[in-house]
Parts: sequence; structure tokens; C-alpha cells
Amino acid sequence: MTVPPVAAHVGADSDSGTLSARLVAHLTAAGETIAAAESLTAGLVAATVADTPGASLVLRGAVVAYAADLKVELLGVPGSLVDEAGTVDPRVARAMAEGVRDRLGATWGVSTTGVAGPGPAEGKPAGTVHVAVAGPAGTVTRALRLNGGRPQVRAAATEAALTLALDVMTGNAKPLRPPESHGVR
Repeated sequence: MTVPPVAAHVGADSDSGTLSARLVAHLTAAGETIAAAESLTAGLVAATVADTPGASLVLRGAVVAYAADLKVELLGVPGSLVDEAGTVDPRVARAMAEGVRDRLGATWGVSTTGVAGPGPAEGKPAGTVHVAVAGPAGTVTRALRLNGGRPQVRAAATEAALTLALDVMTGNAKPLRPPESHGVR
């Protein structure tokens, strides 16, 4: 399922720490785990979760795959997809989330890919971001159009990824397509 783009700066007035605390509390209560596959956020999603007390019970780990070849080699993103669409694409975000979930043995996988700026990349303008969450029932992606400089885009992408994860986990965003793998977690 692809959710319509967000047009505003997502992180302007929100508290990622509170969001992360809610995420960690939900995962702990459910006995579930999470892993992150990150490109433009370069570890900020995992670091935000890790800053939360109790994170060691739920955070399996993270893969920072900034380079296209690492997305393919470490996360299982199809090379043909990267060749066709580049790395800033909702299908790449989906494959990253599913790949990290599978490879790190987590209940949930969350991913970020996009263009932090200041200029365009792969023909896409700065602020173009895709986040995805893969779980037991499927995968949800969200396209974002974020404003600001590199730090603001990366922070907003982090917050958007955590928000989507919590929304999917609590039933506020329904997956449309089943996940690629169905391992018991």
C-alpha cells in the first residue's frame, strides 16, 4: 500500500523521543522486535530507538546501506530494480524493509531511502523520501516530500519512519501486499 505524499516538514513540531518511547513500549508489550535498513538517515532511525530506555529488548539491529550495491548485497534489493528505478523508489524502500526484517530476524523491518539534498540525485529533487514498514501481515510504503536542509530532511524522514511503524503496528495503516517471506518471529 502506498500512502499519499506528505507535503510539509514532518518533524517541525513533533518529539521523536516520545514517539520512540511509544514504539518501544508497544513492541515490548507485544513481545516483538524491530530492525532498520537506512540510507539517507544513515542510522538515525536505529539511534533514535536505541536512545529509548528498554530498546535493547526490541531493537535487533540496523543496516546502513548508503550505496546501491550494499542495498543489493546486504538487504536483498533486486539489482534489476535498482538498475531500472534507482534507489529512490517505493519498491526499493519495500525491499529494504523486507530484507532487513528477514536478515536480522525481526518481527518488523523499517526502511528509509531518499534524497537529503541539498541538490537532486537520480533525477529526484531534494526532500524526496520513501519509508516502508514490513511486518507479519505485509508491507506498507509512504512517499514523502520534505522541506529543509539535509539535517531537517533526515530528521523528518526518521520521524516519518517511526510514525509509520507505530501506525502499522497499532492497525492505523493496513498493509495491502503480503511480505516476501513468512518466517516465524
